[in-house]
Amino acid sequence: MLKVLFLRRRNSAELTYLTPSRPRSQISGPVTDAHKRRRNFLGEAEVTVLLDDARPGRHEARDHLILLTMYRHGLRVSEAVGLRRDEVNLDRARLWVRRLKNGLLEEQPIVGDELRAVRRYLATRKDALPWLFVSERGQPLTRQSVNYLITAVRAGVAPVHPHMLRHSCGFALADRGHDLRLIQDYLGHRDPKHTVHYTRIAGSRFEDIWGR
Repeated sequence: MLKVLFLRRRNSAELTYLTPSRPRSQISGPVTDAHKRRRNFLGEAEVTVLLDDARPGRHEARDHLILLTMYRHGLRVSEAVGLRRDEVNLDRARLWVRRLKNGLLEEQPIVGDELRAVRRYLATRKDALPWLFVSERGQPLTRQSVNYLITAVRAGVAPVHPHMLRHSCGFALADRGHDLRLIQDYLGHRDPKHTVHYTRIAGSRFEDIWGR
């Protein structure tokens, strides 16, 4: 079987592939090392700025909540826009998360400010539509609408895209000292290699390396 390795050129979205007949030494131009890529997550303070910037506007309750939910539960955009109202249990403060890539189902807690944000948003809904996040036309929000929302509110934060909220969740959990297996389960990763990146660079794990 032919083994192909893809490399990404620096400052380019183009992928360069390597094969036994085309080794790395034959590739011209710089290639970005995985450890030198730009930071792809937001710190907790940056997330707070993003969420605050989402408050003003016609749909502030909805827009604030979907960004908060994506961050707190590490949701992909498709998972967020696919949420249904019956997957939110306000009495038990639980959210039923359906992970798309591996089909896992998870029940996760809704705490504090997020629970209040859910109640505030649902109080604005006068319809019986099944989706949690809906547009003015009574349809579920689309991936494109969330991308547009992120673009519109990110003025106070460095360039950001929706998937960064999922990464930000993983890094925040790792920085709080949670172990790899818990983060793996929380984000719905089947393979821990997708989770170890968060724990590897979490600054908190070095706190006591020189003692006190």
